[in-house]
Order: sequence, then structure tokens, then C-alpha cells
Amino acid sequence: MGARGRGAFGKYGAALAAMLLLAGCGQLVPPGEQPPPRPTPTPPAAATALLAGVAPGPSVASLNLAPNDAGAALASFIESCPQLQRRTDASGLTQGEDWRAACTAATTWPRGDAVRFFDTWFETARVGEGTAFVTGYYEPEIAGQRTRAPGFEEPVYGMPPDLIRAWPDDMPLAERTGRAPLGRYDETGKFVPYYDRAAIEAGALAGKGLEIAWAADPIEFFFLQIQGSGRLRAPDGSVMRIGYAGQNGRGYTGIGQVMRERGLIGEGTGYATSMQGIMQYLRDHPAEGRAIMRENQSWVFFRELTGDGPLGALGVPVRPQSSVAADPMYVPLGAPVWLQVDRPESNGLWIAQDTGGAIKGANRFDSFWGTGEEARRTAGGMSARGQALLLLPKGTVARLNAR
Repeated sequence: MGARGRGAFGKYGAALAAMLLLAGCGQLVPPGEQPPPRPTPTPPAAATALLAGVAPGPSVASLNLAPNDAGAALASFIESCPQLQRRTDASGLTQGEDWRAACTAATTWPRGDAVRFFDTWFETARVGEGTAFVTGYYEPEIAGQRTRAPGFEEPVYGMPPDLIRAWPDDMPLAERTGRAPLGRYDETGKFVPYYDRAAIEAGALAGKGLEIAWAADPIEFFFLQIQGSGRLRAPDGSVMRIGYAGQNGRGYTGIGQVMRERGLIGEGTGYATSMQGIMQYLRDHPAEGRAIMRENQSWVFFRELTGDGPLGALGVPVRPQSSVAADPMYVPLGAPVWLQVDRPESNGLWIAQDTGGAIKGANRFDSFWGTGEEARRTAGGMSARGQALLLLPKGTVARLNAR
């Protein structure tokens, strides 16, 4: 979630590029779960790739794919194939059967010859104007352990059993559309919103046996919740990987934007408009910092993850510099994506394996950079613009345009 020769969340523009972890990144979630709510941009006029328009792009051969990029993308594509063939493609571009031949061929294709694989089985397609905006996300690692101890006082909660979806009794039937809201039944039997961040921090869930681990630093844990998954490293060196299990149903507020609007960070304040600048302000002003963090009422619940790597929304592990989050209304999850942007480390071939609450619209991508400090720096500063192409099974574009 090694470095390749291309350049894995600006959510709000280049000046805030390093604050993107606060303002809505791709996130790593268990299969079947919805990602934590994030602020979303104004919805595009065209709600799917088909409505945005799909045009044939250049040949795959003309993209001059780097062999290492193509090899890593092939490995991720193979992992995506079972879901690609089973899932309903919300973009309307493909059906499961469309991918069968390429997926069958991929299982025995030599990874060292991956460039020829993509040239043989795929064609490029441009959705809308093809103008891309690419940000980055990563898997944070913070100090934490399974048991409470001095210095490890921040609870990491699993899903509470009283968090459910239901319709409030006083909501008219005509307004009960879509998914019912999240909440709980109080002691009087009334359905009410679930505890917000302030209530949970004040102990609303304490003593209920929901703690799966304890973190050392409340600020680091706050950022990990925004990412949606991460690693807890104990003093003995052991690592516990945790992933998104659910969310309290409260709206997400990006504190970076709040702080900038109040003049707490940015030019002349002594605090940069970066994740590091925001964290430093929170540390230098602990009481005010806690209050600011509580303005984000959203709270994320976790479960322990086992297996190979953190999971994306597709239900398969996301890979550093191979996986991107995308809007499934515009990109079939599991499809290859080619990027050519003004950050060379992001150029090349990726596989769409994740989603994000702020990753909305055509050609909006969130690239995954793995774990560790280098991944954190790259993801936090990623704000790239350029062009994007989808790689679809050959014959797809002609079939779509013949409708």
C-alpha cells in the first residue's frame, strides 16, 4: 500500500496537496464494507463513464510501457481477475465475460513479457476529456499494542454491536429512501445518531470489551483513522495490522481545511499547510488541538487484518505503486489505468483496486505508496495533473459506440 520509475490522494488544490490525508483519501477497507465518509467535491454532471463519453485512445504499444511497471501491474491484475469477472461494473463499460479471455491468458503469461500481454489483450479508452487529477495515500504505522499500558492509552475500538442501520420512528415513510442511517437505540428505545468523536473520547464505549488494541499517540491515531487502516508497532517490535471495519455514521470534517480557514496554518503562521505542519500545531496547542480534532465527528472502527497486505475495496491486497483508488462509476474496479501526469513518479500503469469517499468523477485517481516514512512523504505531497487512459478488453470501445 519498491520504488518504480514513475512518479498511490490534491484533494483541495496544490497548496493543500500535503493535507490530503485530512481531506479525503483512498482508504483500505474490507470487502463489502463502505469506506469512511469523506468530503466530496461537487458531483459531476455525467454520473457514469458512458454518460461522460468514451472514445478510443492510442494503441497500447504507443504508450511505451516500462517492463517493470507492466510486470507489477500484471501481478495485480491477476489478483483482481476473480472479482473483475464476478462484479457488476457500475461504470457500464464492461461485463464480467468481457474480461474472461484476458484473465485466463494472464494466469500463465510470463511476467517478464508483461508489456506484450497488455498490448495483446487490451485497447485504450479515454473517458470524457481524459484530464486526470492524481493524489496519494499510504498505510501509516504508529506506536501501539494489544494491551493497555502506561504510554498506550488511546483505545482502538472494534465494531460496537449496538451500531445499526434503522429509520427514525418520526421520519415520514416518503422520506425513507436509499440506505437507512447509522445510529443506535437509546435507553428509551428511541433511534438516535451514534456517539460522535467527542462522546467516544469521553468514554462512551469504555468498559464494553470493544478495545482490540491501544495506541500511544492520539494525533497519530487520528490520522490513521482518516487513512482507514494501518499498522501498530509494539515496543517489542511486533506489528498488528488493522483495517476499516465500520464508521459511526457521523459526517467527516477535514480539519486541515478548517485550520487554514481560521488562519492557524499557512503563510505567516509558522505552520505549513502540510500534514507535518498540522500535526505540529496540534502538538503545540494540545487543548485547542483536541477540540479541533473533535470537530471531525466521524469515528472509524477497526478489525485486525491478517494475510498479505492491506485490502482495498475490491477485496484484494493493494500494492505499493501498482494500486490506485478510483470512482467505480467511471472505472471498472480491477481494470488497468495508464497515467501521464506532471509528477513523473506517478506515470505508468496502475490497477484500479480501491475507492475513496473523495475520489469522485472521471479521471480522478488516488495512488497507493505503501508504508513507512517515504511512502508518507510521497503520498502527502502528491497532487498531479495530466492525462488518463483506461485499458479495456479489445473490442469494448467499438461495442459501446455501436449502441
